[in-house]
Amino acid sequence: MNVWAAIGVTAGIVALAAVLAVVWRATNGRARSVDADRTFTPGSLPGLDGLAPGATLVQFSTAYCSNCPATRRFLSRVADERGGVAHVDVDLTHRPDLAKRFGILQTPTVFVLDGAGRLVSRIGGAPRRDELVAVLDRLDPLPEWSI
Repeated sequence: MNVWAAIGVTAGIVALAAVLAVVWRATNGRARSVDADRTFTPGSLPGLDGLAPGATLVQFSTAYCSNCPATRRFLSRVADERGGVAHVDVDLTHRPDLAKRFGILQTPTVFVLDGAGRLVSRIGGAPRRDELVAVLDRLDPLPEWSI
């Protein structure tokens, strides 16, 4: 292979990596609506002892996840700030069966459940505040005076 071909191949690999990074960055942390009619009940997940009337934020994490502790603090703070919202952390470290059953490919992954336990949104990666607040507002809007 000559030098120009090697430079061309290297430039192509770098360009492809840059495009993939931009796509990953644009989709990571975004709330996605869920088509599946999946409903969770108390006891159906480890730590899910009950459902909050407004929403329940179910975080799937692992012991080796670097973003999970910050996500845990963030979701706990959001649940504390909004009435009727609860946060549950499910550790997948020793439960790969749950990851397979729910199609979890990255941690953290957050499921947003409504008051009846229906899965309404799924967030792959650390959730963006504006995305999460928009989902929660659709489920249980805050009164204007409290904003």
